[in-house]
Amino acid sequence: MRIDVVTIFPELFEPFRSTALLGAACAQGIVDLRSHDLRDWTRDRHRTVDDTPYGGGPGMVMKPEPLVEAIEALAGAKGTADARTARVLLLSPQGRRLDQAWVEELAQESHLVLVCGRYEGVDQRVIDLAVDEEVSIGDYVLAGGELPALVLIEAVTRLLPGVMGNPASAETESFQHGLLEGPQYTRPAIYRGHEVPAVLRSGDHAAVARWRAERAQETTTRRRPDLLGAGRGEETR
Repeated sequence: MRIDVVTIFPELFEPFRSTALLGAACAQGIVDLRSHDLRDWTRDRHRTVDDTPYGGGPGMVMKPEPLVEAIEALAGAKGTADARTARVLLLSPQGRRLDQAWVEELAQESHLVLVCGRYEGVDQRVIDLAVDEEVSIGDYVLAGGELPALVLIEAVTRLLPGVMGNPASAETESFQHGLLEGPQYTRPAIYRGHEVPAVLRSGDHAAVARWRAERAQETTTRRRPDLLGAGRGEETR
């Protein structure tokens, strides 16, 4: 999978590219992550990417010209199926909330272009002309789209074949089947008076599976009852 990120802070992505699972995936050629400086698409000597908003108001708005030209250089023009080579996502508080079902869908793509806004946001014409979808990672506001982009990248790339050492790990995680994952334990068997449940040390795989399923249901009921009965893939805005 190729992932292009458009940002005014491309250096934020460099250490991420060489760390942990993503670093290994990049080294193996499973993921091709590239960060691009939006200012490379500016044409004035100050390399301007923002301006004051029409109608007044606080803050600055990201200009359409460099963003649209950057996206088209990386993904092709919107609305031209033969030229469009990527799915273009703008990280935005106004976007559809990212969930595991959408992550799984995005993991099927061969090429993503992630656009990181800053300031008060981007000119609406960027969205109209060049963006396929807006993505939010939660109901709160950050200074920019870089951290949300990193969240999306890690969530998506860890599902790609060959990235995780044990592919079965993804099948038992929280949200994978509409439930939270139950408690986990490792050695020692007793720590400060707290003992690992006997069933997990029994060697009875069927009993262990039942226990884990029950604990997952119990944990979800207690902590996230909103997940119970929710259809997977349902859009949340």
